[in-house]
Amino acid sequence: MRDMLDEVLEWWESGRRFGLATVVGTFRSAPRPPGAAMAVLDGEAVGSVSGGCVEGAVYELATRVAGDGTPVLERYGVSDDDAFAVGLTCGGIIDVFVEPVSRRDYPELGEIAAAVATRRPVAVATIIDGPGRLGARRVVWPDRASGSLGSARLDDAVDDDARGMLAQGSTGVRRYGPDGERRLDDLSVFVLSFAPPPRMLVFGAIDFAAAVARIGRFLGYHVVVCDARPVFATAKRFPEADEVVVAWPHDYLTTTEVDGRTVICVLTHDPKFDVPLLEAALRTPAAYVGAMGSRRTHEDRLARLREAGLSEEELSRLRSPIGLDLGARTPEETAVSIAAELIRLRWGGSGRPLTETSGRIHGER
Repeated sequence: MRDMLDEVLEWWESGRRFGLATVVGTFRSAPRPPGAAMAVLDGEAVGSVSGGCVEGAVYELATRVAGDGTPVLERYGVSDDDAFAVGLTCGGIIDVFVEPVSRRDYPELGEIAAAVATRRPVAVATIIDGPGRLGARRVVWPDRASGSLGSARLDDAVDDDARGMLAQGSTGVRRYGPDGERRLDDLSVFVLSFAPPPRMLVFGAIDFAAAVARIGRFLGYHVVVCDARPVFATAKRFPEADEVVVAWPHDYLTTTEVDGRTVICVLTHDPKFDVPLLEAALRTPAAYVGAMGSRRTHEDRLARLREAGLSEEELSRLRSPIGLDLGARTPEETAVSIAAELIRLRWGGSGRPLTETSGRIHGER
């Protein structure tokens, strides 16, 4: 929903009611993840829940919900019992929750949008199935919450889970008893996390870094380019970066936040920069640490890092030479190979051509 929030906010501010459809569950080879959304108002639609397979059916349902104000949980996917049911051509199944949205139905939306715009974490927990009030909503921040799902004990249980999911940047369904009992599963609550985007730290203000910053921004990262040389580390040379920092790379890395979603790309090509930087990087919880260079450079770096005291387990985290083997030569092609490796590691793909593989394309989420 993050990518269509501006349009949705305009509709909300106008005072009109519209239908909002959100993917809350996926099975098999579903094309879009939980949290993907589509909004419908007066013959206009923004966003997507399936990449096209069931958009027409969801559009009709969202139009109806906007009219009568009644939330609905609907499953889309061809079943053995009804081969002509509305389904996904990929063979997947998605659960879509459709709710009415207006200033009255969803008074917290403006505050949620403001938090997303300023990269402040917030989660929205909604009852989508079970004995509770369908569509009841609670908005959870790291330090407070508003709204209620029906009982104080259920609110407390959801608050704890939602804050944990925010910390991980995860979205999905949690199940409880009517009063938040964790041993029961008759009540389904969908938690949509608006966590700040993961960070991509690009070290080395070279032409390859500009291309990596560009594709990192495209993939949804908050991109930081860092280099110790002020003549090269400028916003003009890196217009796609969210931040350009002039500092010694290892000094910056040890003073900035690095979490389990952070990506670190070392493109410095200079031992006096990259060895102390990698020594620090490989001891962080970063999701990815990659370094550019030839195989000879890589072996030299490994020797220096061993001398610095890094263990073989720590060194095994280093992705070097960086990227997948695509035969890349230009900065742009190299950036694509790095992005491909990030995507493969995130979703567990093989990196092989799809024509050489079998089974589900998207895999399990």
